[in-house]
Amino acid sequence: MPVFGTRKKSQGGAAGQPERGRGLGLGLALLSAFAFGGSGVAAKPLIGEGLDSLHVVWLRVAGAALVMLPVAWRHRALVRQRPVLLAGFGLLAVAGVQACYFAAISRIPVGVALLVEYLAPALVLGWVRFVQRRPVTRAAALGVVLAVGGLACVVEVWAGLSFDAVGLLLALGAACCQVGYFVLSDQGSDAGDQAPDPLGVIAYGLLVGTVVLTVVARPWGMDWSVLGGSAAMDGAMVPAWLLLCWIVLLTTVVAYVTGVVSVRRLSPAVAGVVACLEAVVATVLAWVLLGERLSAPQLVGGAIVLAGAFIAQSSTPAKPQPAGDAVIPEPGEELSRSGRAT
Repeated sequence: MPVFGTRKKSQGGAAGQPERGRGLGLGLALLSAFAFGGSGVAAKPLIGEGLDSLHVVWLRVAGAALVMLPVAWRHRALVRQRPVLLAGFGLLAVAGVQACYFAAISRIPVGVALLVEYLAPALVLGWVRFVQRRPVTRAAALGVVLAVGGLACVVEVWAGLSFDAVGLLLALGAACCQVGYFVLSDQGSDAGDQAPDPLGVIAYGLLVGTVVLTVVARPWGMDWSVLGGSAAMDGAMVPAWLLLCWIVLLTTVVAYVTGVVSVRRLSPAVAGVVACLEAVVATVLAWVLLGERLSAPQLVGGAIVLAGAFIAQSSTPAKPQPAGDAVIPEPGEELSRSGRAT
């Protein structure tokens, strides 16, 4: 538990450090949402050329694990120090989200599955408030409500009203796994020098995810010849290997790295709401690159999601600083037992 002192503000604007850190965290969260949002646009042409969706997921995770392998070797001590964290991140944040989501969309409309999955920010708030017993502002809760409501418009949930109970449970499973992503990403954020390196956690999470998805996807039955050809993207032929690099490097490596770091600079609750922008980004990119046009409700829904994310991130207190960087609280500001301003 961090201890907050009552020293004077140091020269050089020490009091502004939390705000600058939060601004950087917000920027990284936005970058992560944009990176994750581009995965479907790059994957859909490959699926259209004959690759199974689970095979694309396996290529994505296995390729990213290969890229991060040197990082895993550098942080090999984590296997001994944090085995549960690494296993949990791989099972939930990597394999669980992907497997549950793709299984869900095989039974229910994509829009419905996406909306259920992005109930995760509301579940994150519930975890923070009732399990971790940290304060949650009303504005943050309002931001979640707006974001989820906006997502309902973005994915046009009313377009698919015939629900499959198993499909809904799978989509809810993806949401729960996404909660695990945000909560596990926040582990060690208040531990200072003892915190596990986020890059190491991601590297081993991808390795664990690769092992799990190998059992599920069975890549030995994949049509590997597709990767040597081209795939159609709104009439334009794009090399399949280029799309695969897009999926592996941008929508996986960059997305996970910036996402985990952003959670540590913000909070699981705020980062979860900002992540709702992924659905908006995916829809817009599909409009621009795949020719999938947006309707008026989708445009309105995107604006509502943006508003919800802005309200949540601007109203939630910044994460506490280590004891050496503590400053005098503003008049009337109280500190909770967790070290977070209330």
